[in-house]
Amino acid sequence: MVGLGSLARKFFGSANDRRVKGYRPLVAQINALEPELAKLTDDQLRARTEEFKKQIAAGATVSDLLVPAFATVREGAKRALGMRHFDVQLIGGMVLNDGAISEMKTGEGKTLVATAPVYLNALTGKGVHVVTVNDYLAKRDAEWMGKLYRFLGLSVGVIVHGLDDDQRRAAYACDITYGTNNEYGFDYLRDNMKYELSQMVQRPHHYAIVDEVDSILIDEARTPLIISGPLDDRSELYNAIDKFIPDLTPEDYEVDEKQRTANFTEAGNEKLEQLLAAAGLLKGESLYDVENVTVVHHVNQGLRAHRLFQRDKDYIVKGGEVIIIDEFTGRMMPGRRYSEGLHQALEAKEHVQIQPENQTLASITFQNYFRMYEKLAGMTGTAQTEADEFLDIYGLEVLEIPTNVPVSRIDDDDEVYRTAAEKYKAIIRVIRDCSQRGQPVLVGTTSIEKSELLSELLKKEKVPHQVLNARYHEQEAYIVSQAGVPGAVTIATNMAGRGTDIQLGGNLDMRLERELENIVDEAERERLTAEIKVDIAEKKKVALAAGGLYVIGTERHESRRIDNQLRGRSGRQGDPGHSHFFLSLQDDLMRIFGSDRMDGMLQKLGLKEDEAIVHPWINRALEKAQQKVEARNFDIRKNLLKYDDVMNDQRKVIFDQRVELMAEDDVASTVDDMRNEVIVDLVAKHIPERAYPEQWDSKGLREALQNAINLDLPVDEWAAEDGIADAEVRERVLRAADEAAASRTARFSPPIMRQVEKAVLLQTLDHLWREHLVTLDHLRQVIGFRGYAQRDPLNEYKTEAFELFEAMLQNLREAVTAQMMRIEIMQQQPTPPLAPDVEDVQALHLDPVTGRNEMDESMLLGSSDVDRFAAENVDPNDPTTWGKVPRNALCPCGSGKKFKHCHGKLN
Repeated sequence: MVGLGSLARKFFGSANDRRVKGYRPLVAQINALEPELAKLTDDQLRARTEEFKKQIAAGATVSDLLVPAFATVREGAKRALGMRHFDVQLIGGMVLNDGAISEMKTGEGKTLVATAPVYLNALTGKGVHVVTVNDYLAKRDAEWMGKLYRFLGLSVGVIVHGLDDDQRRAAYACDITYGTNNEYGFDYLRDNMKYELSQMVQRPHHYAIVDEVDSILIDEARTPLIISGPLDDRSELYNAIDKFIPDLTPEDYEVDEKQRTANFTEAGNEKLEQLLAAAGLLKGESLYDVENVTVVHHVNQGLRAHRLFQRDKDYIVKGGEVIIIDEFTGRMMPGRRYSEGLHQALEAKEHVQIQPENQTLASITFQNYFRMYEKLAGMTGTAQTEADEFLDIYGLEVLEIPTNVPVSRIDDDDEVYRTAAEKYKAIIRVIRDCSQRGQPVLVGTTSIEKSELLSELLKKEKVPHQVLNARYHEQEAYIVSQAGVPGAVTIATNMAGRGTDIQLGGNLDMRLERELENIVDEAERERLTAEIKVDIAEKKKVALAAGGLYVIGTERHESRRIDNQLRGRSGRQGDPGHSHFFLSLQDDLMRIFGSDRMDGMLQKLGLKEDEAIVHPWINRALEKAQQKVEARNFDIRKNLLKYDDVMNDQRKVIFDQRVELMAEDDVASTVDDMRNEVIVDLVAKHIPERAYPEQWDSKGLREALQNAINLDLPVDEWAAEDGIADAEVRERVLRAADEAAASRTARFSPPIMRQVEKAVLLQTLDHLWREHLVTLDHLRQVIGFRGYAQRDPLNEYKTEAFELFEAMLQNLREAVTAQMMRIEIMQQQPTPPLAPDVEDVQALHLDPVTGRNEMDESMLLGSSDVDRFAAENVDPNDPTTWGKVPRNALCPCGSGKKFKHCHGKLN
């Protein structure tokens, strides 16, 4: 029986179809302008940009100019790029302009789609940000599409790792700025650590288009960006604790792979207490005495490092460093680190140099960063499965854009084997068959370990292939671009070549770039170009005849999107293709989500070795399991966001306040108000309302005023006067404080005091905000226990966070007042404080659920400790030539010890 919903869709089309249909009249209007624009000269076409800007200045809206602007971009792309927007690409651009998500299949040209809405919104002069997943794509797209924007008279900037503030400021000042999500987020945080408006690099957040929007706003949404500064070195403690973990037996701990947790059992705790006591690391008798909180924390992190994190799956060791592998893309993430001592525990486990821990200075989640934009849009090949989350969290609708040419890929039902060995046999069989027939194959794996296992099996079978994973990601773009050559076998870890098209026969641009790199002679270049074009055309025919790209999935991922991304690599632009997933009951997803019953069932059914079960029901059951995991992850992200929103409200207040203070030349009135509030509070605290003078705490008030405003006032004598009231005392204290402040200003000159007031106010605010962040972080970790008392942890967190925030503001008033009433200024002209030195802070990307903590390498503590002070004139035997040596750097004397343990040792 056909459902009513299906019947209605058949007659009226789905809601998505109707929305897409609504854009068709605008496409017709754009097409109608094409002949007219084709007659214009390049200069005349470029002049339209200035004309549009004048119209916007005169009051026209972006929507008013959509048709002529899109038509101009299409004509410009034909001339500057040799590419013409398809009608469906124009529709995708309109969806982006409306602040929604365009879901477009792989190979549909999303990079070109973005140019129309980017151009249109850049006409306002407020700046447009295009967000990519890595530096390579940011640079590639800025350079590639930049030809079009510059042709039409707009400026283009790119934000990548390694730029200084002046370069970043210039890039953000451009009409269009390309960059990665991390760079944008960290620049925002760093801007809010600056002490002068002129030092800030970003402009207000106007419009952003997020490429691979599912990856950035869903996969990475659990991971706050954190800027932190170094704490004391504890490497000896980590190494000492690491020695105990291998001695533990499975009875000493419990591991839950599904929740990614590892905990000690009672027996494990007892064994640890004995080991730690013998090593002299235990204070008191019990591991859980208050003095041992730090030790307990590091012991737990050591257990997680050994039992939950696998080398070559979660991280690799390269060049003496532990480098995280991104679980979603399989790429190495150099410089990024896990938090709360976990990365140090891994460094101890792998016996490499341990880097110091860090303290949070500023943080924000991607959810809250991207929600700051007035208008936000995104594009990807796979967003429909997360449509609810996009709408709920970001207010973004997902629209599926039809393909330019119908998809003709064949998607086979999954094959399920009992063991991994049987599964790999079947995969090798299919790969060998495809390779012999000249059909290109792309194999997707979920970890480096599995891609290398498959590689070994293929080597035994003498099947030539390329491996693409975190170890070799430098050649990523080229390997993927040639994955469509007949008979090519490419093994990819979780990324399936994002950002680079797999074209049957090979990618022309990539081959030209590589093969003509050292050819200078123009005639020779032209001859080779023609040969390469012919070669690719012939290879494409062979690949097409063999059935197009064959995509093999070696197991299902937790998220359907990752599977769909892999599948979508095949069948681009109407090409034939094939996709097939091979599973076993030993796969992580099957093993963790209850394959025991299925194994028993398959044995009862009499499933023989090397036999697979294939049925659409299996696919549906797996999809249901994936949906459950996706729903659970959505709940986790949503819950985290509710807590982060509390901090975000406070962050906005503090950051807005900082900008206002930086914009003011004179903050004397703010400082005066703070001083007055402190005095009013102190008087009210020690002199109760309508109380007799003999009931006043005159002695306490005198001491409090001495501490708070550095004045010794005869409060006890005032209390002895006839007819005096609290209001009179308050006025006398305020008057005395104002006179003292005025006297100090006259002594040091008003201009100098204005600078000092601003510096003290900003520095004190930053110091207290950082302490507040740490306090909130600790509160968040324990607030869940309130649930045992039948109280809502979120409401408790909101209440306590608000009280802590009010206390922080009170502390700010008191600290600024106390400092300003005591400050002494040397004759040397004070200079405004600078923002924290870039070498003293680290930028981290933390996942509070799994403990993952990724750090932006642009903020590392220098490339090498020695490089920081090494110079040609350094004499290892003469300490006077060493300059200022960092405490954690190797000692210049050549002993091999850290400076603080050698010549820098404190006696």
